[in-house]
Amino acid sequence: MYWCVTLLNVLSGFIICSADINREKALRLMGETPLIDGHNDLPWQMRQLFNNELEKMDLNTLEKTHTNIPKIKTGRLSAQFWAAYVPCESQYKDAVRQTVEQIDVVHRLCRLYPNDLMFATSSDDILSAFQQNKTASLIGVEGGHSIDSSPGTLRMFYNLGVRYLTLTHSCNTPWADNWLVDTGKDTSENNGLSGFGKELIREMNRLGMLIDLAHVSEKVMNLALELSIAPVIFSHSSAYEVCKSKRNVPDDILRKVAEKKGIVMVNFYNDYVTCQKTANLSNVADHFDHIKKVAGHEIIGFGGDYDGVSRVPEGLEDVSKYPDLVAELLRRGWTDTEVKAALGDNLLRVFREVEKVRDSMNTTKPYEVPIPYADVVNPCRTMYGYPPQGNAGSMINLGLHLPVVTLLLHGTILWLF
Repeated sequence: MYWCVTLLNVLSGFIICSADINREKALRLMGETPLIDGHNDLPWQMRQLFNNELEKMDLNTLEKTHTNIPKIKTGRLSAQFWAAYVPCESQYKDAVRQTVEQIDVVHRLCRLYPNDLMFATSSDDILSAFQQNKTASLIGVEGGHSIDSSPGTLRMFYNLGVRYLTLTHSCNTPWADNWLVDTGKDTSENNGLSGFGKELIREMNRLGMLIDLAHVSEKVMNLALELSIAPVIFSHSSAYEVCKSKRNVPDDILRKVAEKKGIVMVNFYNDYVTCQKTANLSNVADHFDHIKKVAGHEIIGFGGDYDGVSRVPEGLEDVSKYPDLVAELLRRGWTDTEVKAALGDNLLRVFREVEKVRDSMNTTKPYEVPIPYADVVNPCRTMYGYPPQGNAGSMINLGLHLPVVTLLLHGTILWLF
């Protein structure tokens, strides 16, 4: 009995020691390479909890969210794409205004907490923030409905610091189909991407905006991978073969992402990790392992989706837990090079290539042709800028949708504006 107890104690001590070594190594690697996460919905929590009145909260003490400054520091979170998200219900209504307000939240958070957060718009900014021990704060707009089918709005978002656009959220836009099309819950309206949608891909390449394929249909994934000159990203999606949710990425797409030298940033939402209500840290690591096996460690990143989901895995309860996941990858035999690639080297490579493509297209003119009016006609939209006749704006819609009155007097149509 004595020897059994002694042996158990020795084995227990070995396991604890081994775990400590992996975590210590994880922290060392995270001190050498910035951890870059592709998606965090803290700005939406600011809307939900405080109606964007940031003076009503303190990010140092806020406990209602997955994210606060102490958790960021403990988690060694070096760079974060904050989501400027507004719901699909805002499409055709006030999506642009609401999105601008969410962009404004990120700017104001950086001004309120300058010792901890640094506004960033480039790969160089991420490294600069890392050297200053601050969290580089980038913006991704989650959902193509936020640009209201307007290339001009897309360009202005870029000027405000937005560096990726998720082509759809959980609704179709007039130019792209969302992931629910593949579940049968939505109907394809664009055969993937419309002609206008394809032009937006090229315009994003010209701008230097990352194309995010989280939330899109598989047809859109394939079309975007084919059309884009620059690498693409999945800011918060996992591996379909591990959890067969249509929000995840099938193996054939993983291989195409690798060919394109893009990145898939693994989502932590239980429903996309195990396709069940419960999950744990090891289940998330399974997605990392699968993607590495199928397409290589060069396309993997972190896309936690914190503060945008209702359920997170045991062991990954908030942003402070990243080192534990990194330690688990090390325990599974990931090399230092592979871990550093997933932490941030992969995203930095993708970002630099997108910037390189942008610079190579600096003589390319902006895309200026508006989406066909028939594709976006609705009661909240005027047709300023469209010709009164032709395919851009059909006269048959005017009486229903515009502040225009027609009078028939002696066989003559009078248009009163």
